[in-house]
Amino acid sequence: MPKTVVLVGALDTKGREFAFVRDLIHAQGLQTLVVDFGVIGEPAFAPDIPRSEVAAAGGGDLAVLADGKHKDEAMRVMAAGLANVVRRLYDEGKLDGILGMGGSGGTSIATAAMRTLPVGVPKVMVSTVGGGDVSAYAGTKDITFMPSIVDVAGINSISRAIYTNAAGAISGMVKMERPLAKADKPLIVASMFGNTTKAVDHAREILENAGYEVLVFHATGTGGRTMESLINDGYITACLDITTTELADEVCGGVLSAGPERCLAAARKGIPTVLVPGCVDMANFWGMDTVPEKYKGRKLYQWNPNVTLLRTNVEENIRIGEMIARAANESTGPVAVLIPLKGVSMLDSPGGDFWDEEADRACFETIRKNLKPGIPYIEIDANINDPEFSGRVAETLLEMLKKSEQEV
Repeated sequence: MPKTVVLVGALDTKGREFAFVRDLIHAQGLQTLVVDFGVIGEPAFAPDIPRSEVAAAGGGDLAVLADGKHKDEAMRVMAAGLANVVRRLYDEGKLDGILGMGGSGGTSIATAAMRTLPVGVPKVMVSTVGGGDVSAYAGTKDITFMPSIVDVAGINSISRAIYTNAAGAISGMVKMERPLAKADKPLIVASMFGNTTKAVDHAREILENAGYEVLVFHATGTGGRTMESLINDGYITACLDITTTELADEVCGGVLSAGPERCLAAARKGIPTVLVPGCVDMANFWGMDTVPEKYKGRKLYQWNPNVTLLRTNVEENIRIGEMIARAANESTGPVAVLIPLKGVSMLDSPGGDFWDEEADRACFETIRKNLKPGIPYIEIDANINDPEFSGRVAETLLEMLKKSEQEV
């Protein structure tokens, strides 16, 4: 049976364009399923799933939205409805790939639906904003953006080429068969920063020698969110969260925060997890001139011309400690917290630029005092990058995995 490409768009304003792309995809031997999320004008052709169904799935009434007086509400309802419809189609095995086309509004609605799909499902978005910063539209998912160059409004010598390329891209993605791996290894995620690279490399070697595949994520906000997205999607067997520095950015208003719920995905998914207050000695800002005025009198370190690090203080470390303890306490699976007494980063080591025993101890003691009884809290007299510490982190996670496998 031919595979199916789901096309999502506003058929009142983009109908001719979608019909053009639909026919190109059919010519490649694939099926299409067209979902209309237009609101005001009549669709240029009859979709497979009408806008009324999308509106209902978003908890709205199309008749009310169609008066044009509540565009913000229409956007919200159709985005929520399309997300529900698209995810249902995928769960029912009726979606092998998805393509959307539109301006900023259409991009917002279409990509909201694309973000409900797992990583690896082909996703193409032809957009007027495709050449700019699309991070808000992509989130943590693998959406391929294609700049429309001209507006998605009519078929001309430029747009014809763009639409043809888009149809070819999604068709090729959907038709491409993924080579079979000899044997997929269980996946472990690990968080890393430049200041913990040595630790993660050592721990990863131990875990990989034990038969696991380790996916490393740079703790830059996007990295943490992407890591947790994969955990939420059920791909991950265990979590080595050795670099929780994004919590420091959340507390201090730094530029690399992953949000207030960082560390909670593994807890809620119940996978074996080791938590470490790694690099919580630093919050990140861009160039020195971007550091907020309130921090100008604090300890700052210019990591490179474009990144400035702020040394976190006692008060901030208490708040970070509370967040790590919360993540451990909410865990529905095995969890342990490991503490490097001689510093949480390369800079935070005896004699280093960020060495501050008082601030570190504030974080450590807050974690210890707030942990539920029974959660292992292990202090090691080493720096986070010392093999003694990183080896113990890896071995602790392996012990959890072994015990979990025995209990199954």
